[in-house]
Amino acid sequence: MVTLAVILGWTGLAVVFAVALAPSAKASAPQAMPFLGGGSVETHAWQRFHFRPYTMSLLFIAFEMEMMFMYPWAVVFVSEGIKALAEMGMFLAILSVGILYGWREGIFRWQ
Repeated sequence: MVTLAVILGWTGLAVVFAVALAPSAKASAPQAMPFLGGGSVETHAWQRFHFRPYTMSLLFIAFEMEMMFMYPWAVVFVSEGIKALAEMGMFLAILSVGILYGWREGIFRWQ
């Protein structure tokens, strides 16, 4: 209970100081605009945009997962044999789908 009172007291004190120390003059139109290095706002801040690095990160994860599991698989392959080969084939087939998707999206075309 004491902790709650201290927290509310500090919060109230911060609000009182913020209101008391805030500048009372209203900002002019150029001062109220966001800083853009001298440019004017052309689009709305909430406008949707295409995130192009998404497909590159998808491809990176596919290759990274492949390499992460290939090294220990080489040790298991010696003891398990054809069963381990079939499992790795299925794993690589699933990762290949991601790589083919990236290819279809044009990730290998450098512009």
